[in-house]
Amino acid sequence: MDGGAQRSTFTGWTESWAVRRIRRLVPLGFKDEVKELSKLSAPVMMAQFMSYAVSFVSTVFCGHLGKTELAGVSLAIAVINVTGISIGFGLASACDTLISQTYGSGNLPRVGVILQRSILILLLACFPCWAILINTEPILLAVRQEPEVASLAQMYVKIFMPALPAAFMYSLQSRYLQNQGIIWPQVITGLIVNLLNALINYIVLFVLKMGVAGSAVANTLSEFSLAGFLYVYIMWKGLHKATWMGWSKECLNDWKSYVNLAIPGMVMMCIEWWTYEIGSFLAGLISEVELGTQSVVYQLANIAYMFPLGFSVAGNVRVGNALGAGETEQAKLSAKATMFCAGSVSICLAVLIGSLKDHISYIFTYDEQIRERVAEIISFYAPFILLDAMSAASGGIIRGAGKQRVGAICYFLGYYGIGFPIGIPLMFAAKQGIKGLWTGLFTCVSLQSVFLIFYLVRLNWKAVTTEAQIRAGVIDSSSNTSPQPADAGNSLSPTDNGDLVDAEEVSAVKNPEVQLSYRSLVLRRGFALAGMLLILAAGIIINLLVTNLVT
Repeated sequence: MDGGAQRSTFTGWTESWAVRRIRRLVPLGFKDEVKELSKLSAPVMMAQFMSYAVSFVSTVFCGHLGKTELAGVSLAIAVINVTGISIGFGLASACDTLISQTYGSGNLPRVGVILQRSILILLLACFPCWAILINTEPILLAVRQEPEVASLAQMYVKIFMPALPAAFMYSLQSRYLQNQGIIWPQVITGLIVNLLNALINYIVLFVLKMGVAGSAVANTLSEFSLAGFLYVYIMWKGLHKATWMGWSKECLNDWKSYVNLAIPGMVMMCIEWWTYEIGSFLAGLISEVELGTQSVVYQLANIAYMFPLGFSVAGNVRVGNALGAGETEQAKLSAKATMFCAGSVSICLAVLIGSLKDHISYIFTYDEQIRERVAEIISFYAPFILLDAMSAASGGIIRGAGKQRVGAICYFLGYYGIGFPIGIPLMFAAKQGIKGLWTGLFTCVSLQSVFLIFYLVRLNWKAVTTEAQIRAGVIDSSSNTSPQPADAGNSLSPTDNGDLVDAEEVSAVKNPEVQLSYRSLVLRRGFALAGMLLILAAGIIINLLVTNLVT
């Protein structure tokens, strides 16, 4: 009995010691931070799904019209996403830094000015996007798409073009709210619009028999509805009152600081988005089975990505708010919790999708060849989910910290310097098909996630906090703002000799665009508008010339 009691005591002491050791590894307040991130991420996931569902529903309805119509609509949506939506959403990502940090600092009137500035810049961005979209048919014919399919895609795109500013404005409204920690309005309006979208699609396709044109009209009305309903909700609930002080001429100033974040943010988003669209195009060059398999895996990837994306956005908001408030330790805690949450949920997803690899394709197709190929690809796609989640979470933290330039370089070198150079030869030369493509992407995302995690570990968070407060206007950029050495021993703190700080970027933050006279500002922005109009005019002229040559 005595021996048993001693063993029981020893076992209890050992377990207690192990628990204490584990608790020491968990930072103070970590559990509460995970709860805060979860509160934000859940509605973000739902809002992202609602936004994604609009075009998905259009594709599903058009699938009942015929193969040619489905191909035309699918191509049109791909072109709109690549040359329109991704550009606007990428440029709007500057708000993920500027609004989150400024709101966290408490400088609320400046949030409204940032929103005004972003509205003007994104409206200007519509013109070059339109210049490309109006030439959809010549572009598709140049890459050897069927003439009938290309013609249907062009018709769809032309009908959708007026909705591009609405899509951009919805993206801005969403970021304006989410960087203040307000997410549920996007979920509510998204649910209403999706129900409306399904109803409109049914009416125009099966009652009015408008075909592909009807689907385009439904999608266009849905985009206007998303932006319009969310705007009405904001005004109705007074969500703008604390930050919107009316239009100000200040919105014409300091475009450089916005563009310096917007361009690399756009590069980050576009490179990733374009990579998967290009992958689908390359799969179509091999066979219908490979294209069908890629479509199924791509749809699964989109759905799986929404879960870590929720934590990525939540981490972006929490890190940005903390940096703007000058709370360096809180920002580091939020970054750690974001990585933990994204990793945990992705492991669960990887196990679920991997265990269902032989059955999950039934959701999309009954074709036996495609189902077998999907099961083969998912066998090594499941681990990809974890790495992609780490990359997504790191990207959110980087946006919250205002380090989009580093992310843009990493994404460019990763996808186009590693992913495609490995994947494309494996696809065609080694005859592995899309398995080769996903092998290249797996290698890319592996190295990319390791680099981004290392970068965040070595980042000088004190310096980043100072930069955030300068952006937020709560610290004078001309004052002495040298950061103190980071705390030793923290897993997200650099050593004094290893700080990763972009000196050029710090200089840009500390030296914002010189304040110009109102007349000079109007003149400069007028030149910007004229330049965008010239690009659109060039696109129209090219379209007319190509049309005349063809006919």
